[in-house]
Amino acid sequence: MSRPFRFGLNILTLDTGATWRRTCRRAEELGYDVLLVPDHLGRPAPFPALITAAEVTSRPRVGTFVLNAGFTHPALLAREVATTDTLTGGRLELGLGTGYVRAEHEKAGLPWGSPGERVDRLTRTVEELNRLLGDPDIAPRPAQQPGPPLLIGGNGPRMLRLAATHARTTAFSGVRQAAGRPEGTLELLSAEEVAESVTRYAGYEEAAGRTAPAERNILVQRVVVTGDRRAAAQELATQGLGLDAEQLLEAPTVLIGTPAEIAGQLHERRERFGFSYITVLDPVMEEFAPVIEEVRRG
Repeated sequence: MSRPFRFGLNILTLDTGATWRRTCRRAEELGYDVLLVPDHLGRPAPFPALITAAEVTSRPRVGTFVLNAGFTHPALLAREVATTDTLTGGRLELGLGTGYVRAEHEKAGLPWGSPGERVDRLTRTVEELNRLLGDPDIAPRPAQQPGPPLLIGGNGPRMLRLAATHARTTAFSGVRQAAGRPEGTLELLSAEEVAESVTRYAGYEEAAGRTAPAERNILVQRVVVTGDRRAAAQELATQGLGLDAEQLLEAPTVLIGTPAEIAGQLHERRERFGFSYITVLDPVMEEFAPVIEEVRRG
């Protein structure tokens, strides 16, 4: 049986408290299931932003998408997580990753390390959070026991193994560092490359002996609502995303077409990749809403 769709909105911009609250309320009206905040310098601080989002809404869950494991010591992070989960009434979903922007860590005076060292750091964070949040003698206690559901995002083999072992939701980023371009500049993976990651991950889940597979998430990088898919793909292909127009039409991180066509793409990609939890970025909040309606009508 396919999982039902969930739709997340990754909210990147904080202008004023009033506009933040309006955005969150509007996202709930439009049918989004999860209100998300990333973890980058120059963006909103995740936990106070999520607490506010929960206070002005009633239905959506709230989540980090995703926290940089290197930004906070696990003991301090456990306190933040437990407090936020309590203040949001048990609506928190905790997303974790290694981080991918060296400059942010250097600006904060925090170690960066090799890819392997960053995965080691994330692994220790996950293990320590599990221990602390599951300890009945540690205060404060999260509203959800033994803690909020965990999302782990990434693409590499070690990240996928970690997610297969610990995560309720595995987030496939569908991007990589663009070769020869400034650090933090990303390009899209092709549908075939994403399929390879999904197949590899399924093997890790089987090896982990899970009783049930994790939910699978994809962050959609571009949404173009249009009646001419091919022309829109040709335009996107000029933007340095790493794929040509034909590849963009198939990439799971890109959605192009009418709302009905995009809804069809989501069904096809759920069948092919298992992606049932779809996250989009806040600039396309309104544009993507008719797609949510189409999916739910179907």
